[in-house]
Amino acid sequence: MSVQTWTWILVGVTFALYFGIAFWARAGSTKDFYVAGGGVSPLANGMATAADWMSAASFISMAGIISFAGYDGSVYLMGWTGGYVLLALLLAPYLRKFGKFTVPDFIGDRYYSNTARTVAVICALIVSFTYVAGQMRGVGIVFSQFLQVDINLGVTIGMGVVLGFALLGGMKGITYTQVAQYCVLIFAFMVPAIFISFQMTGNPIPQIGMGSKTHDGVFLLDKLDSLHTQLGFKEYTSGTKSTWDVFAITLALMVGTAGLPHVIVRFFTVPKVKDARKSAGLALLFIAILYTTAPAIAVFSRTNLIETVSNKEYTSIPEWFKNWENTGLIAWDDKNGDGKIQYVEGASSNGKPVYIKERGVHGERLISNGNDNANELYVDRDIMVLANPEIANLPNWVIALVAAGGLAAALSTAAGLLLVISTSISHDLIKKQIKPNISEKGELLAARISIFVAIIIAGIFGIYPPGFVAAVVALAFGLAAASFFPAIILGIFDKRMNKEGAISGMIVGITIMLFYMIRYKTGLIGIMDARPASEWWFGTSPEGFGTIAMILNVIVSVVVSRLTPAPPLHVQEIVESIRIPSGANEASSH
Repeated sequence: MSVQTWTWILVGVTFALYFGIAFWARAGSTKDFYVAGGGVSPLANGMATAADWMSAASFISMAGIISFAGYDGSVYLMGWTGGYVLLALLLAPYLRKFGKFTVPDFIGDRYYSNTARTVAVICALIVSFTYVAGQMRGVGIVFSQFLQVDINLGVTIGMGVVLGFALLGGMKGITYTQVAQYCVLIFAFMVPAIFISFQMTGNPIPQIGMGSKTHDGVFLLDKLDSLHTQLGFKEYTSGTKSTWDVFAITLALMVGTAGLPHVIVRFFTVPKVKDARKSAGLALLFIAILYTTAPAIAVFSRTNLIETVSNKEYTSIPEWFKNWENTGLIAWDDKNGDGKIQYVEGASSNGKPVYIKERGVHGERLISNGNDNANELYVDRDIMVLANPEIANLPNWVIALVAAGGLAAALSTAAGLLLVISTSISHDLIKKQIKPNISEKGELLAARISIFVAIIIAGIFGIYPPGFVAAVVALAFGLAAASFFPAIILGIFDKRMNKEGAISGMIVGITIMLFYMIRYKTGLIGIMDARPASEWWFGTSPEGFGTIAMILNVIVSVVVSRLTPAPPLHVQEIVESIRIPSGANEASSH
């Protein structure tokens, strides 16, 4: 069977499974809708958290970034993995003990202020919409290539699917759907990795295969370094980022992880604090399977890509290359007229195209505008995982499986983000502030309407995305680091932190991070803005600037809190009680 037939079958079966689970686990109350009734087992919650966490950025884009950036791409591995450890140890148990549905709910009650709650809602919406843009972009890429539809139609289909199981089941439906999606995405990620590792090195374990010798007796990484230097690229295993920028990006990703509202809310779905700790540990184990494999996939795909296309006759290039050309995610321009693909270091070989857009068969394709005189090939980073099985000439069912896995990763995270958006509006704005007497049925209706509006906006972001998937997601982490993390961590560990300090800190943090993003990364219309690194403040890239914004947030919060009245005594007592590790005094509400 063809790749397209296999893809339709696997995507159809997995989507039917997701809808079936969502119908079986449909929400009947606001507690079901917001926190799945608070009765999810640690194992199921661990798998659902892992699926929620491993988005299209992890599945589709992270290995792609590492394959182009080499050593510099390790910041994503360190930051995202380390951040989850930080979340599991420092935040999850305490927030679960506080007993609130959402992060704005925690901030509103801890800082005894509806103003603080409103600021937190705005931050949650900004972070979630920035993050969900990356997920919808990932959905569009998968649909456009593997189902041969326009990328905009692909985004629209993805919107419809997420809307279906998010509207029907709320957190309850999403949780059990995400358990299935984790199984699909991890199987889809590991199968081709095992195949290719064995094919290239004779070792079926990708993590070991990456550091093994190939069949010609040369270590794989040495071979890739040699291929890179021959083409004018820097060595794959060496980096170009400054030590400070590596530190700043890693820390921003870490604390951004710990402040992500759609991951934090998962720890409210288990019955007890002890279960929150267990599910955090299990989720870390499930996440590690993918994260330790991603560098191996990056090495395999990069080596295979260079050996397949570099200095090869265009007429002899395999079919996969021409299929991806149709989507506009690969582009070749024969500048010297020799009929061969010259893939060398140049402005368009590193994921930053010097190309103009032209309408192609399945969307816009990129054609060189002539400003890059050496390199003839543009390869979008986001295709490296998806195209990897095709480049390695694996069976069609494996290629289709990767497409199904990519969709599972993108849709599971998109659903979690949409739920955060809807609960922020229906629970934290309408129920807690605008209309406190609203009935449970009315609140549930407001949540579902919020999801509907949010998915429309998310789809627009997916059709007009601000950059490639992981770049957008990295900025969402910076926003979370700049806004939520200090307010949450100080709210747990600093009794003296008051509403004035928290509100001031959040406003300063999110404002300066947004300004820096708009100035140095994304134009107002969402197009990548190519400002030189020499203009960065303190030598800090936009992805790492969340660290500086977070530090400013902490300084402003602490200084303002010490210059204003201490929080009420009952709030200080709550802060004391949530730090007691035993489950005897667990709070159901405060």
